[in-house]
Amino acid sequence: MRIVIAEDSAVVRAGLAEILTDRGHEVTAAVGDVEALHAAVAVQRPDVTVVDVRMPPSYTDEGLRAAIALRRGHPGLGVLVFSQYVETRYAADLLGAASTGGAAGIGYLLKDRVADVSEFVDALTRVAAGGTALDPQVITQILAASGRAERLATLTPREHEVLALMAEGRSNNAIARALVISERAVEKHVSNVFSKFTLPPSGSDHRRVLAVLRYLES
Repeated sequence: MRIVIAEDSAVVRAGLAEILTDRGHEVTAAVGDVEALHAAVAVQRPDVTVVDVRMPPSYTDEGLRAAIALRRGHPGLGVLVFSQYVETRYAADLLGAASTGGAAGIGYLLKDRVADVSEFVDALTRVAAGGTALDPQVITQILAASGRAERLATLTPREHEVLALMAEGRSNNAIARALVISERAVEKHVSNVFSKFTLPPSGSDHRRVLAVLRYLES
C-alpha cells in the first residue's frame, strides 16, 4: 500500500510510519496538519490515508473535516480516521460519504480500542482495498447523537454483536466463525437488524454496511 499519514503528534506519526514500513508498505508522506495532508494526497496519490480527528490550528475537528473533503475530492482514496475521539458533528457526514464514494474504503477506529498492531494493519488494508473498518462505538455514538438510539435499543445482544461485526466489514461466514454460530443464524440476525432499522437487506457485505450508513445520514 501507498499511505499518507496525518497526525499532529510527531511521536505517534513516526511510530505509525515505522510500523507500516516494517510491514512492507510505503509511507509516501507523514504530515502534521491538514494543509500538508491535502498537498501530500494531491501529489503522492496514495491508496489510503490515515487521519487523526484533532489537528492544528484549533485541535477540534480539522482532521475529520479534511477527511470528508478528501473523500469527495479523491473518489478512489481509502480514508481511515484513527483517533482517540468520536466527533459526532461530522462523523455521520464522513460515513455517509461512503454511499457516494465509489469503491473507495472508509474506516473510523478509536486508538484505545485497537487491540494490537496486526489488527490496525488489517483494518487499514481492508480500507485500502475498498472495504470498511468501523468501530462499533462510533456507530453507537452517532446513533445517540442523532436521536436514533431508540432504534439501536431494539436490537438483541446478539444482533448488537452481528451489527458490530458487519460494521467492521466482516462477511456472514466470518461473523459465524467469530460468534461460533451457524451461517444461517447470522443471516437471520442480519435480516432482523435491517428490519428494525427499516433498511433493505443486501447480499453484499460492503453494501450492507453502506445501508446502515445511509440510515445514519438520513
